[in-house]
Amino acid sequence: MKAATTQTIQLENVSKFYGEVLGVNRVDLDIEPGITSIVGPNGSGKTTLMNLLAGLIRPTQGRLRILGLEPSQPEDLFRLVGYCTQFDSFPRGMTGRQFISSFLSLHGYAPADVKRMTEESLERVGMTEAANRRIAGYSKGMRQRIKLGQALAHDPQVLVLDEPLNGLDPMARAEIIGLFREQAERGLHVLISSHILHEVDMISDRVILISHGYIVAEGEIQGVREEVQERPMQIMVRCSEPRRLARAILARDSVTEIQLHKDGAGIHLRTRDSSGFFDRLAELVVEEGLELESMGPADDNMQAVYRYLVADDSSGSGDIEFSDDSMADRADSGDGGDTLGEED
Repeated sequence: MKAATTQTIQLENVSKFYGEVLGVNRVDLDIEPGITSIVGPNGSGKTTLMNLLAGLIRPTQGRLRILGLEPSQPEDLFRLVGYCTQFDSFPRGMTGRQFISSFLSLHGYAPADVKRMTEESLERVGMTEAANRRIAGYSKGMRQRIKLGQALAHDPQVLVLDEPLNGLDPMARAEIIGLFREQAERGLHVLISSHILHEVDMISDRVILISHGYIVAEGEIQGVREEVQERPMQIMVRCSEPRRLARAILARDSVTEIQLHKDGAGIHLRTRDSSGFFDRLAELVVEEGLELESMGPADDNMQAVYRYLVADDSSGSGDIEFSDDSMADRADSGDGGDTLGEED
């Protein structure tokens, strides 16, 4: 096996076209180890990008290197990469144990190593007890686990996981997310495609947002939020007398909108000068003698950032799931409470 010459995944001006149909266009990325989530609606180029990263397709133009290896070196590359597709496609009549062991044999491992690595992988994904059952009789969650087991079995340095949490119950999701974090802490690249944005927010070290084949933002979630500073920042403030605070802010500060939260215990506002607002708010609370419980940004999560950068271009796509507990979602939907100030 050829040793990797670098610890990053690099895409330089990468484009992929299917005839005249655009997959991805002029993608430049340098992905470090850790958990990286790729977010985009159907038709955005997300699956094309995942297939490029897995080595399943080659760029039409540009250069792609996975830890120093190129798609023209498939035998070496596939030893480095573990891939879990979102689609179920299994050999007929195969058991879970056979599914994992057969791919390890294809990798060229000795029979004793195949047996050991198969058992380790089954235990890692919690499928030891069901390993001798036919995959055709598995539940959706079990099929998802056995695919993850196969992707992990040969101890790859890069994991490419397309919607890996689909079909898992909450406890299984927590276990698998813990497994992803464990791999990332070992220095692996864990690349996850997902449309469930509150999960992206929870598990990712960084995100890549893609729309219509173009990368619209990438980096740590906080850093991506800074790329949309032209949007008013949404801030949630909880205090003892929210209506009184709202009137004082409207009289002394420049905000674009203020709403009373529907639980009556706080206000939700938008401002284009967040740092200045926080400074003035502290002075205002002291002057008014109010008891401040909490304050902070309400839109520095993936749901809000995705809405700003992508959702306007992907309305109607139907594959983006927004968390019900997102403060930004409540504000955007207009049911956050009574509006005390209108947008400029």
